[in-house]
Amino acid sequence: MFREKYQLKNYNWFLLLAVVITCSFGVVFINSADSSYTKKQLVGVIVCLGILLFLSFVNYNFICGLSNVLYGINILMLLIVRFAGVGVNGSRRWLNLGFTRLQPSEFSKIIMIIFVAMYIQEHMEDFNEFKTLAKLAGLCAVPLFLILAEPDLSTTLDITIILLAVIFVGGLSGKLIRRCLIIFVPLFALFIWYIQTPNQVLLKDYQVTRIMSFINPSEYADTTAYQQGNSVMAIGSGQLYGKGINNNTLSDAGISVTDTGLVSEQQTDFIFSVVGEEFGFIGCTILIALLSFIVLQCFIIAARAKNMSGRLIAVGVGALIGVQSFINIGVATQLLPNTGLPLPFISYGLTSLLSLTAGIGIVINIGLQRHY
Repeated sequence: MFREKYQLKNYNWFLLLAVVITCSFGVVFINSADSSYTKKQLVGVIVCLGILLFLSFVNYNFICGLSNVLYGINILMLLIVRFAGVGVNGSRRWLNLGFTRLQPSEFSKIIMIIFVAMYIQEHMEDFNEFKTLAKLAGLCAVPLFLILAEPDLSTTLDITIILLAVIFVGGLSGKLIRRCLIIFVPLFALFIWYIQTPNQVLLKDYQVTRIMSFINPSEYADTTAYQQGNSVMAIGSGQLYGKGINNNTLSDAGISVTDTGLVSEQQTDFIFSVVGEEFGFIGCTILIALLSFIVLQCFIIAARAKNMSGRLIAVGVGALIGVQSFINIGVATQLLPNTGLPLPFISYGLTSLLSLTAGIGIVINIGLQRHY
């Protein structure tokens, strides 16, 4: 596990520094949104960064060798959540450990990236054969179904997109991709039509409402789209430079959206509204640049990885951060339907933070073992 001799000149200090800065910003934003979460998040950041450093020196091939074990642990945790998890607002997604809660679906993101990467490496010669792809689809379907049943549609779609990115980079046939698109596009249109019909069984009512409030926001302006509208107002009220950290003053636009609680769960799903209101357009741009830099570094490490599994894990972690950032910011700016995905390294949530920092630690180790 630690036998590999590393050259510290290959250690990606820039990636580590970017993650530390982004996590630090997260603590500041969370403190502005709801100071009762600050201490817990700060302790979580310190612990998770320690785990990141530890994993960055653990041979990632050792972790990859445990991919089947990790997959089994993932399924076990999701099953425990299914039958003994903590229910909140009609969803059962958490395990209560007494001192904190864990959300196993967040661990699923990293575990499934590792598992799929190893599967592809082991089937490089026959990867595009129907039998190989069908087996992979079946193995991925098990945890995805358990997450969907919580219910957690947004995380299910998030993981699906990330794994599709990994599979694409793994060498999926272009001809097969075109065939899938030809089938998927009309099926998606049929899906949108079907969920609007009475007595549809695919989605729950609140999930349909979220999708329809995105398609027809004017019809839901006072109900489902209300929260997103307030988020956009908060971001816009910050203008170019923002109102400043913990600014409680009145302005021409009215009282601070953060202070009045017009946007619920600001410390998690809508943390970007805090960034926009208090740090303005410049603050939002800096944050997006930081997240983009982290994603880019993951992709650079992927390009230099010494084997396929390392390349795919780095791509998967980069896709995880990129896709989730895009969705979270898209929701906060009302460009996408309302979901419950956190903003990487910024939103409150210790399980998400642990999963992401563990992923970055593995990616840095991949960079330490690059082939040039």
